[in-house]
Amino acid sequence: MPTSKPKPKKPGRPPLPKGNSKAVMLRVRVTTDERAAIETAAKTKNQTVSEWLRSKLPAMIGA
Repeated sequence: MPTSKPKPKKPGRPPLPKGNSKAVMLRVRVTTDERAAIETAAKTKNQTVSEWLRSKLPAMIGA
């Protein structure tokens, strides 16, 4: 009788739990200098660029 091989794991990150994923991607064009300033600001707060931008958005939109 042949033995079946277990399926190999898929590469990559496993799916996030329901409700923890982000729904929309927002693309914004910035200058090279603006990008450098954003990346520097994020690094000083030990955050990713996305985390840093999300922390600043409520003040920008008045939320």
